[in-house]
Amino acid sequence: MRIKDIEVKEITDFRGKPTIEVFLTGEDGDTASAQIPSGKSRGKNEADVLEPAEAKQIAEKKIKPEILRRNFESIGELDAFLVTLDGTPRKEVLGGNLILGISVSFARLVAKSKKKELWEVLNEEFFGGEVFGKNPLIFSNLINGGTHAKNNLDIQEYMVVAKTHDSFGRSIAELKDFYEKLGGKIKEEFGLRKLVLGDEGGYSLDFPDNAGPLRVLGEAIEKGKLAPDFSLAIDAAASGFFENGRYRFDGRNLSTNEMAEVYEFYLKSFPLLMSIEDPFAETDEEGFKKLTSRSAGALVVGDDLTTTNPIAIEKAVREELISGLIVKPNQIGTVTETCEAMKIARLNGVKTIVSHRSGEVEDAFIIHFAKAGGAYGVKIGAPVESRTSKYNELKRIYDR
Repeated sequence: MRIKDIEVKEITDFRGKPTIEVFLTGEDGDTASAQIPSGKSRGKNEADVLEPAEAKQIAEKKIKPEILRRNFESIGELDAFLVTLDGTPRKEVLGGNLILGISVSFARLVAKSKKKELWEVLNEEFFGGEVFGKNPLIFSNLINGGTHAKNNLDIQEYMVVAKTHDSFGRSIAELKDFYEKLGGKIKEEFGLRKLVLGDEGGYSLDFPDNAGPLRVLGEAIEKGKLAPDFSLAIDAAASGFFENGRYRFDGRNLSTNEMAEVYEFYLKSFPLLMSIEDPFAETDEEGFKKLTSRSAGALVVGDDLTTTNPIAIEKAVREELISGLIVKPNQIGTVTETCEAMKIARLNGVKTIVSHRSGEVEDAFIIHFAKAGGAYGVKIGAPVESRTSKYNELKRIYDR
């Protein structure tokens, strides 16, 4: 398939920040596009992000002259060409966001040409057409902290994890009802006249300590008699409170061992807690290994540690640092590398959770990655307006 034209436009994410949408035109006149989200909390090894004006210039001057005269037989061939053309580990020349926009748009052109869904062509090219029958869990961030909110919480995300069984529609309706009732509980318990939301649609307020949201969420699940269909997860995003080799947590200055003890206490005190993401700074491999060996069945999930990078994931698996993996396509920058990350995890028994970013957009292509690669979970924020497209796409492609 040949690409006839590339266009980059500036759009706005749901935080009001500028990002890009990439449009491709194929030789037959078909068009496809991809909107690229952005993250506020980012691992140091994530693919580079270009500002929209620079992305437009790079597309015109460095990519179009090279790409428009070539024929690409597959998504993988296009991605390999772009990675080689860039020539840097973090895609600092062409920009990870621009490369991903081209990669996803091209994959959509391929899907159009074959009259198939995006997830179907991804599944065929990268996962050998294997059928994954189990529906993913929904990780929904209902209380926001850290860099995603203006409150006193060190932990960045407190999530309810919903089983989906045979119907996403039913599960999403239950999740929305829970979210609304949780808001009422928070207003009453904390004497609030108005609810404030964080970047990902979860409630944002001060708590006595970092365990407070787990207690509130656990009580709400028990009151609604929603266990075991609903459980709990956190994203500590610990790099955000790691400084000079110590963790600033609940007003204390903790060592790696002391931080591990906090998480072990949480796991014992809150039986519904089944997943802890980025419990330590991305450089603190000792902490990851220690908690993974002690987590007693709960997932220890890598995000900033692994940044959807196949090389980093192989290392984390080999050294037994994680049992779960966050997958964010814009961390690595191509469809091919994203799918490769998912394959490595699956082959090594590590559960994959395909995730949104705090600076989300309408585009729901992450749901197609989840379906194509048989993800264990999808992480898409609270069931609010800014995340509606992701929830709707879940229902559309899974509830058939």
